Amino acid sequence: MYLLELGGEDDAFAAREAASACSDVQPLAPGLATARGITDRVRGLAYTHAADELVGTAEGGIDAAVALLEAASIDRTGTVAVRARDVQATADVSTQQAERDLGGALTDRGFPVDLDSPDHELRALFAGETAALAWLETESVRDFGSRRPTDKPFFQPGSMDPLLARAVANIAGARPGRTVLDPMCGTGGGLVEAGLVGADVLGNDAQWKMSHGARDNLAHFLDGDGVAGLPSPGRYDVVRGDATRLPLRNEAADCAVFDAPYGRQSKIANQSLSALVEDALAETHRVTDRGVLVCDREWDDAAREAGWTVESRFVRPVHGSLDRHILVLR
Repeated sequence: MYLLELGGEDDAFAAREAASACSDVQPLAPGLATARGITDRVRGLAYTHAADELVGTAEGGIDAAVALLEAASIDRTGTVAVRARDVQATADVSTQQAERDLGGALTDRGFPVDLDSPDHELRALFAGETAALAWLETESVRDFGSRRPTDKPFFQPGSMDPLLARAVANIAGARPGRTVLDPMCGTGGGLVEAGLVGADVLGNDAQWKMSHGARDNLAHFLDGDGVAGLPSPGRYDVVRGDATRLPLRNEAADCAVFDAPYGRQSKIANQSLSALVEDALAETHRVTDRGVLVCDREWDDAAREAGWTVESRFVRPVHGSLDRHILVLR
């Protein structure tokens, strides 16, 4: 059994992304979840910071955690260190005291301590009334600050931040050996994140400026070796075209990421925004049977009319006048 250290403010959304890399993800406590199995794709998750081999859980504070550790079997050799955290500031415990007491329990059992470069790191996570102990197994690569929208070769206001774009790509199904389509790719931020976890990506946009700018961004981030710790970047291509008449055969992609226009009228064939999104949803469904739609309103009925099933939905606040609705489609 594994313990997942979740990030962000929406545990349900983080757990849904984690399910793209882990099996049987279940909520445990604020900021924490368990999983029965994990894969190396954990390293590419946006809203899971670490996956740990679970020692056990207890109700209570530091004393309960120490008792849990003293009773646990430990099949490890080498140096150790303890890292404690009050998850989302929900437990009101002294993490320094927790590290001292748990470290003392380990030294009493003969383990030498190395705080700088230990062979094994014990994570002590205190969330609400739950104390969880686990050995660090793997951490996600936290390089998103290097791809801020304003720092990319091509930028337009309203571009999705890379953290959310990565999560959306993972939920859609991005991974090596799969092709991810974005029928309205804009600056290509979602495709960059899908490509960095190894997927082949295909972008489409009606505007010449966007299609060329997206290609520049994809070339900048996907040409070369990619990100240390993640798979080699996938292949990429971008075409200029109408999202309601994609130049692709049926089932050409394995999944889609789809950031619908926000509150703007389309310039394609004089369509209204509603007509554009509805037709693009139907056309995307022709090309793939899995996707994630990001939008500024409830397009659930339009998605169903286009043949999709809304598997789950999330609402993420952006600022006072804008929420992002995220629909997981099958």
